[in-house]
Amino acid sequence: MKFNRGRRHRPNLKTEVGSGDMPSILPGNIQACNGDRLSELPVDVLLNILERVGTLDAVRTCILSKQMQMLPNMLSQIVIDLSPRDLFQKSHVVADVTNKILSRRCPHITIRMLKLKFVLSPSCCLSIGKSVGLAMTTQKFDAAEFQIMTPKDFHVSTDAHRVLFAKQFNTFVRDCPDAFAGLTRLHVQNMNFGESDIPNILSYCKRLESLSFFMCGAGSSSVLYLEHAQLVELVISYCRFKTVEVKSLPKLQRMTFGDWTCDENPLVLNFVPQLSKLSLANPNFSGKTLNLSKLLANAPTVNDLFLEFRSEKIWVQPECPKVLAPLLAKLRFVNLDHLREECDISWTMFLLEAAPSVEDLCITVWDHKCRRKSHESYSKKTDVKWKPSGPDFKHKNLARLTIYGFQSDDNFTGYVRRVIQAAVNIRKVSLHDRKVCELCSEKFPHAEARPSGYPRTSEEMDLSRKKMAAASATTCPDIHFCS
Repeated sequence: MKFNRGRRHRPNLKTEVGSGDMPSILPGNIQACNGDRLSELPVDVLLNILERVGTLDAVRTCILSKQMQMLPNMLSQIVIDLSPRDLFQKSHVVADVTNKILSRRCPHITIRMLKLKFVLSPSCCLSIGKSVGLAMTTQKFDAAEFQIMTPKDFHVSTDAHRVLFAKQFNTFVRDCPDAFAGLTRLHVQNMNFGESDIPNILSYCKRLESLSFFMCGAGSSSVLYLEHAQLVELVISYCRFKTVEVKSLPKLQRMTFGDWTCDENPLVLNFVPQLSKLSLANPNFSGKTLNLSKLLANAPTVNDLFLEFRSEKIWVQPECPKVLAPLLAKLRFVNLDHLREECDISWTMFLLEAAPSVEDLCITVWDHKCRRKSHESYSKKTDVKWKPSGPDFKHKNLARLTIYGFQSDDNFTGYVRRVIQAAVNIRKVSLHDRKVCELCSEKFPHAEARPSGYPRTSEEMDLSRKKMAAASATTCPDIHFCS
């Protein structure tokens, strides 16, 4: 369960509801009492409790007494977020409850949050869309979210299924324009669109602030053009487009782009004047690399950069600091995730050399087997070639270095020593052992794991500290071993 505090007097708690049992969040004395005793509580207290347990459970609870039956119509938060298994079994329930609550609401009570997860079935979608659309025109919404599942899971869907789902979704949007006009968040998955479909859909979603595509596409030779006046967050994962071209997103602040299918210009950023956080992830089976200088040519505002390599080949090309410096001038946080274990991590220094404002650098080295798609691609990896900086290089702003997967060998100790020498104001170095994934162990029970070289005893830790601080010209920072 996650808390999202809205009004000070009524905390907002999302909870997934999938059973008829009363959630344990209710105090024991309230759970034990009868309906009349519960209904004696003040309305504000009852609404506070009901918004904590989720909308379907709130409706079930209010059946306890006649005095409580009107409370669901007074909720300022309506969240129906079933698990996928329950959702497929109870899709009609989502439509029915949504319609009853929205049609009977008190119009003067603002809906702070409407979040609906539902299956893309024509009858249920139309019912939900019409109910939400009517409410949009008569009531005030602070935020509204649709998370749309397809009748078949993406693991078993064919291209023909995905084309059909996209057509059904397009029809849904056209039939319920008022609902989509008020949406602030939209999540779609498992659909193959025509090239003009997504721009048309966005033209309906005037208030949209967050957009997420998962396992979608328009063909491997297609270009996805994105243009929207209000979009703040964009997530594109495991989608099939030749290129995603962000033409104009003037309010975009956060973007996640993962597992692109084409190595040549997979992402083009044009007008993104407020982009501050950029997350990119790809396994790079082809071995081709991207130049950050080209990718970020129109995005010099990025201050938080997350690059993930899926325990495969490095897909970013180390570049001359002088070329990158104008584009990375505002970069403060760098996270390099899932670097393969045999990779020499010294290549990552090029980011420090090109980004003088970086304060926090986090590196995770981990052969995460269950995320790899083939052993063949993994076995053909090569080290990154780069030209190291001279011994006089200094970095004045780096304060924290964190490494997951640290081993007591020259690759790591030499790297930490080099960073300490360059970062004259570094205060803390946190070194962790390899991360553990239970799924990796279950999926590859006979795979040989490299022996861990992480220091365990105080003597081993002291020896590693001496190696890392041996040639430091400044005061050594605190070096913590966080096993």
